[in-house]
Amino acid sequence: MDKMIRRIFLLILLALGAIVMAQDEQLLYGDALADAPELAQRGEYGVGVRTLDFVNPDQIDVLNLATDPTARYDRPITVDVWYPAIIPDGTDELTTYSSFIGRSDAGTLESFDFVGRALRDADVDTSGESYPLVIVSHGYPGVRYMMSYLTENLASKGYIVVAIDHTDSTYSEVGDFSSTLYNRSLDQTFVLDEMAKLNESNDALADLINTDNTAIIGYSMGGYGALNSIGAGYNAVLQGFLPILENRSAGNADYVASLDDRIKAAVLFAPWGGDLSAFGMTGMGVWDAEAFANITVPTLWISGSLDDVSGYDAIVGMFDNTINSERYLLTYDNALHNVAPNPPSDTVSNFDVYSHLNEPMWDERRLNNINQHFVTAFLNQYLNGEDYSEYLNPTVEHSNDGIYSVDADGNQTDEHSYWAGFLPRTALGMHLRAEKPTS
Repeated sequence: MDKMIRRIFLLILLALGAIVMAQDEQLLYGDALADAPELAQRGEYGVGVRTLDFVNPDQIDVLNLATDPTARYDRPITVDVWYPAIIPDGTDELTTYSSFIGRSDAGTLESFDFVGRALRDADVDTSGESYPLVIVSHGYPGVRYMMSYLTENLASKGYIVVAIDHTDSTYSEVGDFSSTLYNRSLDQTFVLDEMAKLNESNDALADLINTDNTAIIGYSMGGYGALNSIGAGYNAVLQGFLPILENRSAGNADYVASLDDRIKAAVLFAPWGGDLSAFGMTGMGVWDAEAFANITVPTLWISGSLDDVSGYDAIVGMFDNTINSERYLLTYDNALHNVAPNPPSDTVSNFDVYSHLNEPMWDERRLNNINQHFVTAFLNQYLNGEDYSEYLNPTVEHSNDGIYSVDADGNQTDEHSYWAGFLPRTALGMHLRAEKPTS
């Protein structure tokens, strides 16, 4: 049986399995639907999850600089860590994530509880020599559980995944935007350092976290921070708004020296900062075009074609200017800004809260599955060094143009141009650009 027949057979079995699971139990946010692409399926590992509290000492206190130019504080950072785990026989691999959505500063805060497929504080699976690290950074406002469908999925495939609650930027603690502008990239690199310390401690994860092989996944303001973390220094426009960002700006010697070569790749969901027209600065962003040329690590960009927060044209412009990165841009046709989060709870009653997570033209569970598929391909390619190029370099850029054509034995014909890993009649409404570095 050749490779194509085996793949079709596997996809059919997985689809049937997903149907059976849906009949037997509640379908959770991260589960693969019957039409999920191939790489959305869970991996071979059980998944554990832990909560850790870090403190970044003696940081600039952005929110109090107006009254005290020397203000500093110890900045608290809470994270959850998902990791390959041993699930004891007879134990359900389930946990309940409890948090809030809405805005504390707008009186719309609501409790938000949902079930995920991970076992709280499970024993670590030490069968892997070490696991690459993935750092996940939410939007403004947000919470560390926003992309649990992805964090769980990646941990099941042999990654250690840490998602950050960014202080002053969570639903339950919405601070002035200046704190997010200043701290987002700093939080990401601080958490990387803390995970490196954990790896050298007496913790159960010690010697298992490969921090030298790290990726950042950032959504919206998380993408803004990730771009700065991988080399895109800010410009004078942003410095004019927040002068202390000069030390994270393009050409600043301290900023250049701070760039961390442990970060090997980045996934950028709808990154903010390329279009400031909402602030009356048409045609401006927080980066100059040349700043993106300093990014050399591979990048995967994911956006909606109608992004109404970051601006789709601005995202494409940033992507085009990242000329020294091997990069990919996945676009969901007719999607707005909410292409990364879990779907909202069925109990959410406030429209503003609901619309912060809901993507009107797409089923969120299907978005989850497609995100799992492409992020898996990208990280397996660039962190694990495996060949997933067939998933990242489709024969046709627009999925609607793909032709699914196999002969009676299931072998692809010369006319076959369908996106790899997608079942017939499921690769629709997307396009994917793949670009090589210019130098």
